[in-house]
Amino acid sequence: MTRVKHLHAGKVRDLYEDRGELLLVASDRVSVYDVPLPTPIPDKGKLLTQLSVWWFERFRDLVPNHLISATDVPAEFAGRAVRCRPLDMIKVECVARGYLTGSGLAEYRRSSSVCGVPLPPGLVEGSKLPEPIFTPTTKADSGHDLPITFDDVVAQEGRETAEQLRELTLRIYREGARYAAERGIIVADTKLEFGWDADGRLTLADEVLTSDSSRFWPADEWEPGRPQYSFDKQYVRDWATSTGWDKTPPGPALPPEVVEATRRRYIEVYERLTGRTWNA
Repeated sequence: MTRVKHLHAGKVRDLYEDRGELLLVASDRVSVYDVPLPTPIPDKGKLLTQLSVWWFERFRDLVPNHLISATDVPAEFAGRAVRCRPLDMIKVECVARGYLTGSGLAEYRRSSSVCGVPLPPGLVEGSKLPEPIFTPTTKADSGHDLPITFDDVVAQEGRETAEQLRELTLRIYREGARYAAERGIIVADTKLEFGWDADGRLTLADEVLTSDSSRFWPADEWEPGRPQYSFDKQYVRDWATSTGWDKTPPGPALPPEVVEATRRRYIEVYERLTGRTWNA
């Protein structure tokens, strides 16, 4: 075991310090409604890590990112870890939505808006929005992230930073969604994180356009007005909800068929987006 310093255990990731740099290690744990479930999804950590690395490379000229290396990591973390630069992380989850679903749909039904952004009447589950919108949330150390407005981000981070966060989030979403659409995949929404590097640059961090941070739908099956088939952990959310679970710890154990179906979905979206064959 390589001697590295363990800094933090998150719901699905662990953070280590090594030679003044950070190791971000993705486990096979799955978390729904901010509650880690007891059953892992085999290869999940590697799939998410490798997909993020692929996107980081693709977006290299779009925005700075924290990635140093995906190969210079301890052997026991191979495939599921990245070496990255330390950042002063911004306490905002930056969410871009191009379609109406999930918590955004619930808020729209209550107020005809999402995170303070007014939307036209008559939208239904799965509707494409007139244009992508920025719908940030809090970044909670524990418990649930909560929706906030752009003005809340301004109050917390200042107007210039808030506008940068919104612009970068929507730019990355639009570019990712455009690319995915060419491969028959709808990116309904995605969540991004940013921090400041040592030179004061706003820098993309954590994971990018993965099945844990995004909703991916097959374009040829998209039909507004009903739940969509998903290549992401929405499948696990739906199963967990169907059990009658109240969304508080502890979460329910996943049966083998749900584990395997989830793994297949993560592999399919990885292969369709990257054009690579998954080989664990």
